[in-house]
Amino acid sequence: MNREKGDSPRKLLVTGASQGIGGAITRRLLNEGHRVLGIGRDFSGWSELPGLESITLDLSDLDSLPTRFDEIIRAHGDLDGVILNAGYGRFGALEEFSYRQIRDLVNVNLLQHLFIARAVLPHLKRSNRGDIILIGSESALAGGRKGAVYSACKFAIRGFAQSLRAECSGSGIRLCLINPGMVDTGFFDSLDFAPGDAPENHLRPDDIAETVSLVLQAHPGTVFDEINLNPLKKVIQFKKA
Repeated sequence: MNREKGDSPRKLLVTGASQGIGGAITRRLLNEGHRVLGIGRDFSGWSELPGLESITLDLSDLDSLPTRFDEIIRAHGDLDGVILNAGYGRFGALEEFSYRQIRDLVNVNLLQHLFIARAVLPHLKRSNRGDIILIGSESALAGGRKGAVYSACKFAIRGFAQSLRAECSGSGIRLCLINPGMVDTGFFDSLDFAPGDAPENHLRPDDIAETVSLVLQAHPGTVFDEINLNPLKKVIQFKKA
């Protein structure tokens, strides 16, 4: 069955849903009347919201993901879209990373996205409908100093999105990659830099949520292959030690 523009509600899975960009996406979808399976590590700060089913799950535990997502898909046969958003940042010269830190960053910023897409894709193909939206980064477009490992993950996500887009079009599945520049979230709490404070120096989480909504509401025959979002003026401020 083909989805017509405006059909509602849909059931959508959002990773990293408990905070930051994922939290804004989740709230936007709920406000639009959709149902959301929100995956995150801590929903303790959330009040009970109609339409939200929160799932506490550590996405860095790759070995458990196939089984857990098989269970999720069996329990939610009407799932027809996923927004793959979860991730974290770590920056520094390559030799400053331990081998374990490299592995952990790749696991969360790359491999878990591939695992989840692999788990949901057969279900979406059987339904002959659905959306896969990947939240990437400006780091997928150009590498920068102290960003080698992080950019490697984001460049890989971009190639993955392009290939999966080609694989899925014949099955009625749309795929979109959204690459935001710096967003004013807790992403920068553990880092030694952050975007500038002025409104034109950073994106808001709601900007990305609005873009996700635009993608989902498009005519079913229309695909936004890739969307790049940036603040008007890029300003980086470094924190005092």
